[in-house]
Amino acid sequence: MRSSLRRLGVATVATAALLLTAGCSASGGDSADGGTVELTYWAWAPALDEVVDIWNEQNPDIQVTVNKQDGGDPAITKLLTAIKAGSGAPDLIQAEYQKIPTLVASDALADISEQGAGDLEGDFSAGTWSSVTLGGDGVYAIPQDSGPMMAYYREDILQQLGLSIPTTWDEYAQVAEALHAADPTKYLGTFSANDAGWFAGLAQQAGASWWANDGESWSVDIAEDPTEKVASYWGGLVESGAIDNAPMYTPEWNAGLNDGSQVGWISSVWAPGVLSGNAPDTAGKWTAAPLPQWDASKPADGNWGGSTTAVTTQSTKKEAAVEFATWLNTDPEAVAALADISGVYPAATDAASDALTTPPEFFSQQADFYDIAADSSEAVQPFTYGPNVNVAFSAYNDEFAKAADARTQSAFEDAVDAMQEITTDDLTKSGFSVE
Repeated sequence: MRSSLRRLGVATVATAALLLTAGCSASGGDSADGGTVELTYWAWAPALDEVVDIWNEQNPDIQVTVNKQDGGDPAITKLLTAIKAGSGAPDLIQAEYQKIPTLVASDALADISEQGAGDLEGDFSAGTWSSVTLGGDGVYAIPQDSGPMMAYYREDILQQLGLSIPTTWDEYAQVAEALHAADPTKYLGTFSANDAGWFAGLAQQAGASWWANDGESWSVDIAEDPTEKVASYWGGLVESGAIDNAPMYTPEWNAGLNDGSQVGWISSVWAPGVLSGNAPDTAGKWTAAPLPQWDASKPADGNWGGSTTAVTTQSTKKEAAVEFATWLNTDPEAVAALADISGVYPAATDAASDALTTPPEFFSQQADFYDIAADSSEAVQPFTYGPNVNVAFSAYNDEFAKAADARTQSAFEDAVDAMQEITTDDLTKSGFSVE
């Protein structure tokens, strides 16, 4: 890493806003005079209320009401408003992994380790579990679904050109170069500057963790070797012209999926839904594969997407809330329902493998689809998000958009340094203790 940004040391600021002891408020009684416990659950997963109906039928003493929310940021903003007001928060909330540090720092999520959530660690991959513990002893959520990254290729096109599916990043670069040389209208993939979660997952696979916390202070570790390696790699492919630099999810990108000019997509386990929606006529022509590896002898992966079930600090029914959240995310019947009804990839590794025995319809020809997904999930590496992930992600969009336009490897490397500086400066200005 460049020495000027190896570690942006910042003097410890006065009282930090960080509250890693969030959730220390007393749980209170779980029922009113021995009656039915009523829980509210803010969530956005499709048809989640139908999954919860299974619980309600089996558990008359603990009844859960799902309040459908807009996904992601709107629900989090609404929760933070309720926490600040001191009332109106639900007992449980569906929270994306990257939002957990922000919610913990705002004293919005309870540490549910004392309610037994810590005993669930073995149900999830180490990398996924690290995202709900923030690297410490507290447990701030139970993983619900995950997004292990996978690779997708038009194997029919590769075979026509005598090319094979790559297993390493070195091979990926070679295939990308050969494909584009054989047909300049085709690309093995694109570098997208409009989705920081995608790039974070690739950095995670390489061994990066963008934040770290020692219980008192945060450090920002974006501009370290793993992330710089990933940025330099993609910058080199863009500079050579082997990889496209157009963002994903645009009409042009969708057209490329349909007409075969986009021959591959580095994505996640949920990609079949996107492909079936954007390029339905290509069903059966794509092949799912593990993410290319930096070291084939040490398989590693990263997450792109996924969410958790968390208990809020305002809930006075934490034991019942954890009992329900545990069932929802680890019970075989519940996990199977999450996969079948809500269409998510459950984070509980063994339960997911048992539930997912039939490949997605778009990949009906590939019987081992979920075997690949399971191996990818198990290989997810630890990664800690920070309390200002929104700033880091915004910096990614801004800085890597400039780099993609410049189409030079050095511009990609500079973008990492800019992300580091912007993210660290924001933490300091926000009153966090930063080392």
